[in-house]
Amino acid sequence: MAEHKDITVRAKPREGRGKNDARRARVAGMVPVVVYGGEGGSVAALAPLRDLAAILRSESGRNTIFTIDIEGGGVSEVMFHDRQVDPVRGRLLHADLTRLVKGQKIEVTVPLHLTGEPVGVREEQGVLEQIIRELEIRCEPREIPDVINVDVSNLGVHDVLHISDIQVDDKIEILNDPATVIATVGIVKEEPVAVPEVEVEAAAEPEVIGKGKKEDEAGDEADKGKKQ
Repeated sequence: MAEHKDITVRAKPREGRGKNDARRARVAGMVPVVVYGGEGGSVAALAPLRDLAAILRSESGRNTIFTIDIEGGGVSEVMFHDRQVDPVRGRLLHADLTRLVKGQKIEVTVPLHLTGEPVGVREEQGVLEQIIRELEIRCEPREIPDVINVDVSNLGVHDVLHISDIQVDDKIEILNDPATVIATVGIVKEEPVAVPEVEVEAAAEPEVIGKGKKEDEAGDEADKGKKQ
């Protein structure tokens, strides 16, 4: 379950809102963030990149509950709602943080793990294929699971597992379409390898070159000897 980490990120209000201001902030090791939701209005701030990056790298990742202390803007318990990452450098460029309110549910994404070896793989040489690897859920922040495990041991060849087959705690609501396929066990068919037909020509009898000539010459010499 998601737990409040003993982490406090100290931030300062963001004054400039232009691209150049954001670029200067990033050069200084800060990340533009927006804190919203709960009982307060939206607040734009700058938070240290190293602190936010450390939270995202932790085991609970983006579902970590932490505290942000904005200078002159108060203290809030928050979670990541959305983030923008540089696709080339992998660096965090911007983040939206949601204030948490006790008793209020939020929507988050959690990993989906398949456990067990399907009977179709173990006994029928099937192959397990996982279609989706994350689930969208709604629950209170402290009820967020680190991962949702689904046992696939009973899946045989051609069996299909759907979202509707997942059993979760009553405090958690899965938002994905119940008909969505999670996993299936299939058979990999080996295509027959076509062997090219090779035309084998009948071996021709070797031509004896010069044999007739030698015989003819021998005959001629014999004739000459008789005449003489």
